Amino acid sequence: MISLNGVPTDGRDGATIAELLTALGVEPPGRGLAVALNGEVVPRGVWDQRRVADGDRIEALTAIQGG
Repeated sequence: MISLNGVPTDGRDGATIAELLTALGVEPPGRGLAVALNGEVVPRGVWDQRRVADGDRIEALTAIQGG
């Protein structure tokens, strides 16, 4: 089980970050998206290589425009 934005999530162990985002309906190349794995920002260029493991904490944040 992993934690995604603070919510326990089953069935994602071994998936890449890109696969995880796709499974959640998030378009990985989308602009304004940042991902942190266990508190460390993961560069977009390695999302398709970095795998998540049981116990990992993932935060996916979307930048929004505003004032």
